[in-house]
This record gives sequence, structure tokens and C-alpha cells, in this order.
Amino acid sequence: MILGVYWYFKFPDHLYDFQFFKFYPGLGGHADTPAELTARIQVENTDDFVHQLESLKSGFKRTYLHLNIDENQIVINIGDYMLFDFHFQFALEIENLLIRENALSVGFSIPFTIQSTKSFAPEREEFKNIEHRFIQMVGSDFKKSNAENYAARIDCNLPLPYKQRLIDDLVSICREENIHVFYYNDFDCKDHCNLMLFFTNGRQRKDSFQKVDINSFGSKVRQLTQKYPLHFGHFGSFKEYPLLGPHIELMVDEEYIINKK
Repeated sequence: MILGVYWYFKFPDHLYDFQFFKFYPGLGGHADTPAELTARIQVENTDDFVHQLESLKSGFKRTYLHLNIDENQIVINIGDYMLFDFHFQFALEIENLLIRENALSVGFSIPFTIQSTKSFAPEREEFKNIEHRFIQMVGSDFKKSNAENYAARIDCNLPLPYKQRLIDDLVSICREENIHVFYYNDFDCKDHCNLMLFFTNGRQRKDSFQKVDINSFGSKVRQLTQKYPLHFGHFGSFKEYPLLGPHIELMVDEEYIINKK
């Protein structure tokens, strides 16, 4: 899976500027719709343009592309439940193609009859369930440029003397498992501590996105229960809830991931 910075509810302000594409936010809850980048354009030669789009799409294997065609007009749609940087980069390259082709932007109020469609599915990994129940997959509130972040969270507790050694081992696991961001909240109570651990990555661009095998990562974390008196979940009451932090161990693109207090 891909962990890291994404956009769903809001546009990445001050990062991208589009002439043809419009951003439509996703709708969570019962509506359950993906976020979308959509353009309605007109070109002289539809067949040639679609062929060029197909060639361009081959460089963005993890993106979805759908076309609705009405004579020389095309509605171009890029959508997903997490729009990473490489989705917006794909839209920018399509815009460059549109400019070279002297395409016209067409308003959505003008009648449009779908005569044909064409879809290019993303190259996806085989779906795998998360085998480790102690891993929670969580989003975040909005950070710089309306960014959200998709992360793995683990709640655990252990005797205080083992705390730093555990953190050091987790840093090593992150480096082995292609995880570039690791920070945590804590609460120390006498000789014991509660920990809330977060593991993720930064911005995911076309040529530098990171894939994480979450089950391989989870297996290595579980092995630490054989090395330390480590238990998943928190002990005590809300008074011992780990709200102190964040304490940063590994970090990239910090302003898109953590709000500085």
C-alpha cells in the first residue's frame, strides 16, 4: 500500500495551478465518492488526441483515467479516494498536451451526449487484508496546502526502562520497510509508559513514491513482543492517555504531516 500525503476533501492550494482541470472534493460517509480532477475540452482530432493520452497514461501506471467522448469533445476524469501528488502531476502533463493541441475548454452547461467511453485502469497491487489487528489505518486533519496524511497507528505500553530501546528498534524496522516518517506521543507514569506510534511517508510523486508491505512491517513489530514486555493497547484511564508529543524520530515533508505548536 501507499502511505503518505494525499488530498481528498480540499484542493492542494499553492501547489498546483490548472487551466483546464477542475477539482471536485470527495464526499465521505454514506455518499462515499472519490475526489476527482475533471476537464471538458474540445480538440480537432479526437482519435489522435486519445492515442496521445493513452501514451501519456503509460507513464502513470497507478492512476485511473476515464474519458467520455461526444464527437470532438471529451470529458477527462482522474479520480480516486486518495489523490497523491502523482495524480496532480498526471493532470499537469495532460494540460501541457492540451495546450500543444490548441484545445479549447468547454463549459459543463453546454449539452453533452456520450457517444463512447474509454477507461484506463490503474495498475494495482493484489489486495491484501491487514493481518495484524494492532495496526490501525488512520487519516489526519488538514495540514499545509490542505494536505491530509494516511498512516499506520499502533497503540502499546511497556515498562519505562525498555522504552528507548523499543523506539530504536522501531526506527530500524522503518528503514527496512520503506517507511520514512515515524513519530509518537507518550505518557510516562511511574515505571510504565503508554505509546501512540505513527508510521507513514511524505509526498508521493511520480518518480519517488514508496510502497509499503504493511504485513511485513506488522510481523516485525509483533516480533518485538518476544524481545520486550510489550503489550498492545493502553493501560490505565484517560489520565494516562498518551497526549504528550509529537516526538519525531524520522521525518520528511514535516509541514504536510505535523502541525507545529
